[in-house]
Amino acid sequence: MCGIAGWVAYAHDPAAQRSAVEAMTQTMACRGPDAGGIHYGRHVALGHRRLAVIDPAGGAQPMTAEDDGRITAVLSYSGEIYDFTALRDRLSAAGHRFGTRSDTEVVLRAYTEWGDDFVHRLNGMFALALWDERRRELLLVRDRLGIKPLYYYPTADGVLFGSEPKAILAHPRARARLGSDGLRELMTWTNTPGHAVFDGMFQVRPGHVVRVSRGGLTEQPYWRLRARPHEDDLDTTVDRVRRMLRTAVSDQTVADVPLCSLLSGGLDSSSVAAFAAQALRERNEPPLHCYSVAFAGPGRAPDPAGSGDDAGHAALLAGHVGAVHESIVLDATLLSDPSARAAVLRARDLPQGLADMDTSLYLLFKAIRQRSTVALSGEGADELFGGYPWFHDEDAVRARTFPWMHLGAAGVPRGPSFLDPALPERLKFDEYRADRYAEARAAVPVLPGEAEAEQRMRTVGHLFLTRFLPMLLERKDRMSMAVGLEVRVPFLDHALVEYVFNVPWSMKAFDGREKSLLRAAVAADLPRSVLTRRKEPYPTIADPGYDRILKDRLSELMADPAAPVRDLMDDRSAAEAHAAVQRAAPEELRFLRVGLESLLRIDDWMREYRVELVE
Repeated sequence: MCGIAGWVAYAHDPAAQRSAVEAMTQTMACRGPDAGGIHYGRHVALGHRRLAVIDPAGGAQPMTAEDDGRITAVLSYSGEIYDFTALRDRLSAAGHRFGTRSDTEVVLRAYTEWGDDFVHRLNGMFALALWDERRRELLLVRDRLGIKPLYYYPTADGVLFGSEPKAILAHPRARARLGSDGLRELMTWTNTPGHAVFDGMFQVRPGHVVRVSRGGLTEQPYWRLRARPHEDDLDTTVDRVRRMLRTAVSDQTVADVPLCSLLSGGLDSSSVAAFAAQALRERNEPPLHCYSVAFAGPGRAPDPAGSGDDAGHAALLAGHVGAVHESIVLDATLLSDPSARAAVLRARDLPQGLADMDTSLYLLFKAIRQRSTVALSGEGADELFGGYPWFHDEDAVRARTFPWMHLGAAGVPRGPSFLDPALPERLKFDEYRADRYAEARAAVPVLPGEAEAEQRMRTVGHLFLTRFLPMLLERKDRMSMAVGLEVRVPFLDHALVEYVFNVPWSMKAFDGREKSLLRAAVAADLPRSVLTRRKEPYPTIADPGYDRILKDRLSELMADPAAPVRDLMDDRSAAEAHAAVQRAAPEELRFLRVGLESLLRIDDWMREYRVELVE
């Protein structure tokens, strides 16, 4: 995995401003700690930071393709193509000669062989910038499910781009401005595809290509989920899901560096770990290493092998499949360390997040990176197979909003607001959320003749895959790449996603439990205690010491009239919220912590990024 950055300017010469391009590229050093490079050409600069995973000795980037000694194309690429060896064989048969064993060269040669159609041949997770020297055009391409990020910032004569917003903001032409729509996006958690929060900045949408030329900028999809009839019976469906998942996991265990698996002991991560351990064993490679997270409670030593936490279930699964398990133990001191919290904010570039769960994930990945370079994860299974409670709540399914927002509105106690209570009305949050929901509903593919109940569940599944899952993928990418750890997600193999998306809900929940289809597919591979374990959320810390630190930070903010976030606050409401936090009992503070941590993150973000509020 890597980080990319660059600049196309048809009225300027980027090489004349090398310091700007170097600054952009350097911000991606965390994503690519092993090497870096910049290609300068007429009207273009392509920067790259490398995390060497395949062919560490070769595969340097940016990589060029030449014809009779003249450069025809230049590639800066982040990602992994899992079937690159088969693709390389096809290209070799077509006359291409390879100088490396890297998948990067396969991607570049695929473009020179098939042109714009090359993207349909790629099976993996990727984000890339490809400059066609003959056309003087730039292609920005993102993988089908949006596993790898890619941002761009149109300018008067071209575009700035990067794997993360920080790369773009390092250029003097870009500014960290926050307008009304950016505030709406932050506060409503609607996660609109293509929206980047910062004014003037965009994301390349999953499954899309952005083309930049002298004539301007265009964006087109090359892939989307489609509705197709499902003709397999239940037994055939179960068997096919098992085979497809097993193949996807096996393909994603290929690496020239140490590989491990994230393991909570739940159904999803256990399925991935079981198939990964099997794949390594069949290739006579060393046993799979698995890692989970545990928290040291106040006044007691942690019990990583305890049966009541993730680590205990993870250890059981590891023993069952012949893997090596280790639990990474965190405590309040680590989670509240200002340097860790600052690293999380810097990694995300935005104040959105999951409070201490982001910090713990970052620290977990930091510890894993000392042991491994690539990790497998179970992300995507809940969205694909229907694992969240919202899938099984009729009111949430029928709600005229995103299902996860319906449950949040009804089931979470609300305390006083730290931010100005007038903001939702002034910025029309409800209207914005309703408009984004209508857009999301309109994008759901329709299968003619499908029963109303099945169509409704197809809609819910599509909403989760296109609006909810991207938030989790962004979190996983940022926290892992902040420490140079590559995380792969086998459940999001696009062929598996296409197949399972079209499996009727009656099959996905055939025995009345969440993820019935997945349980049946992996029944022969997991111990019964893991197979029947109900879904549990990612763990959060419960330590009074951590809460005290948060309260102290809030008091400091409230005492600072120059705090940037005060522009978004109402003094009276904020004072009430502050008082509520100070007197809250530990069990009450759990419900106030999200708003409290959000306020602190927004203030830190506005300071760190010098955010300008604009109308």
